[in-house]
Amino acid sequence: MSGNKTKIGLGLAALGRPEYINVNNSVVDNKSEKAFKNNAFEVLDQAYKLGIRYFDTAPSYGKGEAFLYEWNVKHGYTDVVLGTKWGYTYMADWELGYAGKHEIKEHSLSKLTEQWEVSKVLLPQLKYYQIHSATLESGVLFNKDVLVKLSKLKREFGLKIGLTSSGINQSEVIKTALSLEIDGLELFDSFQVTYNIFEQSVFNILKDAIKKQKTVIIKEALANGRVFKNESYPHYSDLYELLKTLSIKYNVGLDAIALRYVMDSIEPSIVLSGASSKSQLIDNLKAYTFELSEAEIALLTKHKIAVNEYWEERAKLDWH
Repeated sequence: MSGNKTKIGLGLAALGRPEYINVNNSVVDNKSEKAFKNNAFEVLDQAYKLGIRYFDTAPSYGKGEAFLYEWNVKHGYTDVVLGTKWGYTYMADWELGYAGKHEIKEHSLSKLTEQWEVSKVLLPQLKYYQIHSATLESGVLFNKDVLVKLSKLKREFGLKIGLTSSGINQSEVIKTALSLEIDGLELFDSFQVTYNIFEQSVFNILKDAIKKQKTVIIKEALANGRVFKNESYPHYSDLYELLKTLSIKYNVGLDAIALRYVMDSIEPSIVLSGASSKSQLIDNLKAYTFELSEAEIALLTKHKIAVNEYWEERAKLDWH
């Protein structure tokens, strides 16, 4: 197995805003912007200290971009790699219990131009610039003006152009993007995809992308917390028992087992930790301390579910 080639990165979705889609509540009791900033800096410091060098954010992660920018300016690190996205606007404005849509998607040329003007402050450490949640329905992969603009940014700033995907059509989105060329050159270099014990519909297309030497970044490896034993999901009881057995065997938490499964089964370039505290991050990084056997990978793989079931269940999760 060569899963140790996979690096763990840090995503800032839960660090930059007071509410996030997850089974569990935030670990930060004080929901003020100052408290979140202090916590984000502590987690970022811990991540760097523990060897993490890829950091992933987005304009819709509340203050995620601003926190990451300020943190890196403070330290002046030249060995970090930053990734951000465009296409979603954060609407909640730090309002707890916000009743409207927390994020609004817009994959227009004007939105790309607007958000790039803000995000480009992350240069020169910014290396990955991604369409946030590209779908066939949004039409972004067929919008020539947008694709040409991304191609120009790629050439001018040496960026790797990527996309993130969610929903039942992830495989189709990736397949479409892999075939896109601008002026005879492939446009997309990276794919940030939801893949975990439950959601494995993208397995084959990701293997193809890896063969083509694309950067594959895995998000939601913990299925928004659904890998942890929860009375709301009695249908996962067999999986919970298996995860418990493996966590005892390897002396790690369930989170490390779930992350290791991703690392060993798909062997991506990066798997993201979504840790919102130093202790969570330390627990996540224990995924580096062992490898799953082929038999254990096969046992976990049996717990995949139908793609439509996965996304229907995820859609019912609340913002905490």
